[in-house]
Amino acid sequence: MEKWAPGIRVARTYDRSLMGKDVVAGVVLCALLVPQGMAYAELAGLPAITGLYTTIVCLFAYAVFGPSPFLVLGPDSSLGPMIAATVLPMAAGDEAYAVALAGMLALWVGLIGVGAGVARLGFVADLLSAPVRLGYLAGLAVTIFVGQLPKLFGFSIDADTFFQEITYFWQGLDQTNVHALTVGLLCLVIILGLKRLRPKLPGVLIAVLAAIAVTVVFDLAAKGVDVVGALPQGFPRPTFPRVEWADIPILAATAVGISLVTIGDTISTSAGFAARKGYDVDSDQEMVGIGAANLFAGFFSGFPVSTSSSRTAVAEQSGAQTQLTGVVAGSLVLLMLLAAPGLVQNLPQPALAAIVITASIALFDLKALRRLYKIRRSEFALAVVCALGVILVGVLEGIVIAVVLAIIQFFERSWRPYTAVLGKPAEVDGYHDITRYPEATQIPGLLMLRWDAPLFFANANIFRQKVRNLVAHTEPKPVWIVVAAEPVTDVDTTAAEMLVDLDEELNAGGIHLVFAELKDPVKDKMVRYGLLETIDSSHFYPTLDTAVAAFYEETKNDA
Repeated sequence: MEKWAPGIRVARTYDRSLMGKDVVAGVVLCALLVPQGMAYAELAGLPAITGLYTTIVCLFAYAVFGPSPFLVLGPDSSLGPMIAATVLPMAAGDEAYAVALAGMLALWVGLIGVGAGVARLGFVADLLSAPVRLGYLAGLAVTIFVGQLPKLFGFSIDADTFFQEITYFWQGLDQTNVHALTVGLLCLVIILGLKRLRPKLPGVLIAVLAAIAVTVVFDLAAKGVDVVGALPQGFPRPTFPRVEWADIPILAATAVGISLVTIGDTISTSAGFAARKGYDVDSDQEMVGIGAANLFAGFFSGFPVSTSSSRTAVAEQSGAQTQLTGVVAGSLVLLMLLAAPGLVQNLPQPALAAIVITASIALFDLKALRRLYKIRRSEFALAVVCALGVILVGVLEGIVIAVVLAIIQFFERSWRPYTAVLGKPAEVDGYHDITRYPEATQIPGLLMLRWDAPLFFANANIFRQKVRNLVAHTEPKPVWIVVAAEPVTDVDTTAAEMLVDLDEELNAGGIHLVFAELKDPVKDKMVRYGLLETIDSSHFYPTLDTAVAAFYEETKNDA
């Protein structure tokens, strides 16, 4: 049981001397979770109360099934637009059905997470490269920011696209509620100002308390400022979300995209904090933990959740030591719903908009984009394309674009890998790329080629053409072509057929195809393919030096 539910081991072996720190951290975390949970629920197009249900359940579930002592899960700004884009069109204004759809979406995400963890598929988080994720989050940040502006200004719009949101917002500025805008800007100044000047202070909590105080003192609700209102008292019973069968395929497809984001966030955040604290990360168990959190959220009127690096950092800075921190925070949120649901009834909606906007600003990592621009323009362009995809095409379509671009990026690097002709520099041991060492000497009649990728169906003909071009433009004509094959980690059957044809073609011109530094497992495959019936079995050498020595010996004998 402890293997799949690490929280049982934590409870069984808990060091009571840590309880004080865990409880304090849980209290601090609770103050952050309530306003953010409500804000991100509304970002997802759902009632604010569902954000609190989701927060409570996922904290409890991860405490049992999650391996990290610090990770904090919950409603997330990066998932909200994806959930809204999926759920709201199908719900068609039916709030109860929207909640059911979001619950079913959470169940799908949970099944994918748990299934991937049990199957040990932790590597799937790597499908989204850093530039792709950076661009996706940047596009998401712009989309969220623009989408929250009307609420910040105290009015609402009904727009389907990014350009419509900008247009309708501009056209609706004459409806601005000055009181709402003032409260919203006050919250923005407090949150962003404290984050910059006093980062250890709970800026979100202070902003929320200030907004509630201003609203009550000046009776802003009577002046047209929307407030959250009293929350329903109690906690929902576990229910299976009932949705139309026709909606299941769309929910399942969206769940795949959400799962990529949540798994990637969870594993990367977990790895970062593990490195700082000196413990190991179990990526597969992390997927079980995030999957379990989503499964339970789906049964308790919740929606998909992810890991929050900011809330995790708050928990760590507040002294969190174990998963008990999340249990304490979740218990306090639950206690509020059971005993004091009116505690936040005077929280103005512009304050929630300000919280979401500050979260969107955090998603836009300008520093990382600048660094990417300086060190690798091609990957910066990839990030920009992903961002534009999210902004111009849509959030759901944007995640599809991100995944496709990540796969294309990987495939392109294998399809057209870097290749180098090698020579021997006088000042450096070994054989190196002659473009980096122009003075490197080459042995007449011997051409060394390094191929920096597996040989497979997509690049087999490129390899053949590369060899042909080198033979045609090398003087004197090579007698041996030695492939420095250490980077070749695989040879598939299509590439094997190409090598047979190429070897016969070269042999007809008096040229031998030779391999050096080929890994034994790859050579074993070539043997199974029958390549040694064509390629001389003696033309496989463990090192480049032994291949060169053999070349000298053979050409001396021929002479």
